[in-house]
Amino acid sequence: MNPTTVEPIVLNGYYTLIAATLVLLLGKFLVSRIKFLRDFNIPEPVAGGLLTALLVTVLHAAFGLEFQIEKSLQDAFMLIFFASIGLSADFSRLKQGGLPLLVFLALVSGFIVVQNAVGVGMASALGLDPLVGLITGSITLVGGHGTGATYGDILTKQYGIVGASEMAIVSATFGLVAGGLIGGPVARRLVNNMGRKPVQETTAKSTSADAPGRYDDQTFESARHQRLITAESAVETMALFAACLAFSAVMKGMFAEHEVLKKLPQFVWALGFGVVLRNLLTTVFKFDMFDRAIDVFGNASLSLFLAMALMSMKLWQLSGMVGAMSAILAVQTVVMILFAYFVTFRVMGKNYDAAVLAAGHCGFGMGATPTAVANMQSITNTFGASHKAFLIVPLVGAFFIDFVNFALIGVFMEMFGK
Repeated sequence: MNPTTVEPIVLNGYYTLIAATLVLLLGKFLVSRIKFLRDFNIPEPVAGGLLTALLVTVLHAAFGLEFQIEKSLQDAFMLIFFASIGLSADFSRLKQGGLPLLVFLALVSGFIVVQNAVGVGMASALGLDPLVGLITGSITLVGGHGTGATYGDILTKQYGIVGASEMAIVSATFGLVAGGLIGGPVARRLVNNMGRKPVQETTAKSTSADAPGRYDDQTFESARHQRLITAESAVETMALFAACLAFSAVMKGMFAEHEVLKKLPQFVWALGFGVVLRNLLTTVFKFDMFDRAIDVFGNASLSLFLAMALMSMKLWQLSGMVGAMSAILAVQTVVMILFAYFVTFRVMGKNYDAAVLAAGHCGFGMGATPTAVANMQSITNTFGASHKAFLIVPLVGAFFIDFVNFALIGVFMEMFGK
């Protein structure tokens, strides 16, 4: 049998949803049983999705089998996820962090430029399309799996980069692990250079856990945080998401022929309208936004979106890219270490809070906000609480940096896209 003659197995919407939930259950089982996955905050859809992708690759190699999922369903969950970021972006929270928050936001925004410049430069030097450097840059390392999977699809369809989605998922997974590995050692070296001594273990844990302004348990990243949701709040939240998705569809269609705006991904419209809607309702109409419901819907949508994106990956398309990707990601890891150690630490004050902030920057500069929080906890559990870091990093990493990242990705794609 010639494997290339086998027709793809097409999964309709029902079977796509069923398969995605099975991938999530598989991921939950793997994370609960494998310590490595828990220690490095590997998301359940990533764990289950990568194993599924490997199994599909084996089936393709042995029998030529391929699977096609219901793409519109995947896109809908992707739009809901990005709308949840916008609906969570309460700009009144900027007041909580004050000037240090703005300084840190400007600092990590500058790092995105550095990260993309390194990625594009390395890709060009290795004879690859410069846009591959963006995939191994802020698209995945700052953006994470959600942004990576989204832009991977865009880069494949609009720019013809074969295997972009697969590269994005692999790069984002590498970033999660690398970010968790480097953050603690970088901060510990900085703290040790200060001569700061460890505090009593019980004191460190209690102060860290009770740190005022600790924001991470309230953001959409805290997928395991229990939230009480009523049917009324669920309906209100679905209405908000429906408004965001409807607006994004209208704007995408309206500017389909526009020279510049037609290049804007639909999820940017959903996210942007979510920001406007959130702040308009809470500021002008004094509407009590139900953040817990937004967080839950956003988390569930992200999990389903990732599960669908990963289980439809074609890893065999990466066969010629492994060496180049490894080289670029290795350099990106070194650049992150040097930037956090020599720039983040110094700009943020060269004190203990600055060292903890450097650990957090390593976390979401390479992986995600939960990784950043875990990095900071590894320091504060030993050397004492850092209220400033636990306020600033989740606020910046949760959603503010996403807007900057999307804008800068657009600039780089305009500069280097064919």
